[in-house]
Amino acid sequence: MSKNILAKLKIRTRKNPQDPTAAPLYYLQAVSTGTCDLDRLAYLISNQSTVREPDCLAVLHAFVHNMLDELEQGRIVELGRLGNFQIGVGSTGSVLAEDVSLSNIKRIALNYRPSKHVKKRINSMDFSLTE
Repeated sequence: MSKNILAKLKIRTRKNPQDPTAAPLYYLQAVSTGTCDLDRLAYLISNQSTVREPDCLAVLHAFVHNMLDELEQGRIVELGRLGNFQIGVGSTGSVLAEDVSLSNIKRIALNYRPSKHVKKRINSMDFSLTE
């Protein structure tokens, strides 16, 4: 299903933060070619269907609103071929259970687990090196 569009990669050096005296190593890094917002998605969807762009945008806004409501209620949001979204929390540990409180929260994250379809598509992407 690939359209021979090559995702771009560049070479970057990084030092080892655990060993500042070590020589930096070379790594590949994905290059962003821009962003795609809800307006752009609505435009693209409207050109692939009989639904008008404002209607697509309204549905996408409703989707975001309802997805956040479902996540706030502790539900995993399953999006079929896209994958699943779920809230995750990182916290500091306490020796005693009674010492645990909301102040133990270090970070709140949105966890995404791609579907098999998405994994397969991403793993079959073509890449090119760029400067």
